[in-house]
Amino acid sequence: MTEVHKTLWTLISIWAVLWAGPALAQSANLDPAGSGVILGAVNWVQGTLLGAVATAVAVIAVAGCGFMMLTGRMNWRHGGMVILGCFILFGSAAIVGGIRSAAQGF
Repeated sequence: MTEVHKTLWTLISIWAVLWAGPALAQSANLDPAGSGVILGAVNWVQGTLLGAVATAVAVIAVAGCGFMMLTGRMNWRHGGMVILGCFILFGSAAIVGGIRSAAQGF
């Protein structure tokens, strides 16, 4: 390959990188037809998992595990897993938001 060919391929590569547009799959509609029912069901599950009932159950679970850990009836590791699970459950919206914002940077 001569120097002219190398220079030409370099210029073509630079041009392709600078003028690249978004892929067609990225500009597609994110909510296809008929997804309203599924979206409603998912919103109901989210409301149930993050609502007042879930908060009350989590408080009872943490209190029960804390009492059992203090009296020596439960391993500290298992009690910590219950508390970690509550943090993940109620912090899931923030976790997903962080992952989405990190992914949009790429």
